[in-house]
Amino acid sequence: MILVGAAALTATIASAQNLDAGKSTEKLFADGCATCHRSPRGLAKGRFSLTLSWFLKDHYATSSDTAKALAAYLESVDAPPPRAAAKPGAKPSRSAPRPPKPAQGN
Repeated sequence: MILVGAAALTATIASAQNLDAGKSTEKLFADGCATCHRSPRGLAKGRFSLTLSWFLKDHYATSSDTAKALAAYLESVDAPPPRAAAKPGAKPSRSAPRPPKPAQGN
């Protein structure tokens, strides 16, 4: 009887909670990364999504889903903004690049 009670008590105490559940990726960054990193820009630069999410899972995130979401957020911050679509009938720019500045000799 005591053994069953101890097992039931242990099972309820040992159940883990995901403290990151329901948080936006911006909130995850603010809570876990902003202490050392002032901005998310540049943190994903030159890294593959898979290896970035593995690194985050091993060192910072509480679950693989959280790590993947945080990796996607870091990549999205570094992505260049989408180019504006050309308006129909708009003329292309005809401005030529400036010639290089002449070198000043002695």
